[in-house]
Order: sequence, then structure tokens, then C-alpha cells
Amino acid sequence: MQSEKKESFLTLSQKSSIIIFFSILVCSLLAFKNLVFEPNFLLKRFGELSVDPEIAFLNKKPTFLEFYAEWCEVCKEMAPKVADIKQEYEKDINFVFLNVDNPKWEKYLRNFNVNGIPQVNLFDAEANLEVTFIGKQEEKTIKKSLDNLQHDSQSYSQILNSEFSIIKENKNYRSSPRSHG
Repeated sequence: MQSEKKESFLTLSQKSSIIIFFSILVCSLLAFKNLVFEPNFLLKRFGELSVDPEIAFLNKKPTFLEFYAEWCEVCKEMAPKVADIKQEYEKDINFVFLNVDNPKWEKYLRNFNVNGIPQVNLFDAEANLEVTFIGKQEEKTIKKSLDNLQHDSQSYSQILNSEFSIIKENKNYRSSPRSHG
């Protein structure tokens, strides 16, 4: 009988290279997880923890109302800044986040003429619309408007940035005579 020497499928150096590669990959994912996953998580949390708009407009506090979508790249980019703003001002200002893909917010989309997102509307304590931001905004610009809003030194203005997402029409939420039984 001849002794058979089994050859390893991979050499020791190849195995080491694969282990090093996967180690670097895992470390990279962990290091950059905030860049990749945090904005999506924040947008989802905004919607879950949002104050209902009707309550916000009646409680005699200024209101920050943002229209967003989880697929909106500009919304994702702004999410960490908005989270910082929310954390700083949430004791004195209502924060309302409405996902444009949710059909229950359709009346607000129409009432505030939302065509591009993110759209942030700032209301005074009497629920009067004071400022509308459309598209990507600098954190300091929003904070300045919030400070002015708290001190009643605001007059209506609209600030538009060319970096925004156009709302996709969702035909699933359209009603038809047949959809009502």
C-alpha cells in the first residue's frame, strides 16, 4: 500500500491572507457603521418618536415639522444634523416628522404643498407657519431660525436649496371608487 499524503486545499499563507482580509473587512464595517447605518436608523426613529402634528399645533410651543422619506439621500445626509438640533431644542420646541410615503399624512402634504424633501416647516407657538426650508440646509441656518422663532422675531420666509429629492408618486395609496367597497 502506498501512503497518500493529502495536500491542503489552501496553503498556510493563503489561509492567513483570507483571515486578515475578513478581519479588515469586519473592522472597516464597524468603523464606518455610523456613516452607513446611522442615517437610516435616525430617520426611522424620528418617525417612531414624533409628536402627532395635531397635538403639536395645540400645545402652545413652536413646532419643527419635517417631511422626509427613508429613501431620500438628502434626508439621510441631514439626519445627524437634525438629531443634534432635536437634542438641543426638544425641551422648548415640538418636533414632528412625517414620512411622505405614509398615506395618513397626505392631507399635510397637500396643505403645505410638499413637492421636494426634506422640507422643514417652522411654526410659532400659535401654529402660524413662519419658515419653510426645502432641500439640504446648514445646521446653523436652521438653529438661527429656531432661535428667532423662540423670540418671536420671525416673519415668513422660504429658503430653497437645489439639493433635494422630488417626492415619488405612490399609486398604491390612491383611492378609486372601487377601493371603497
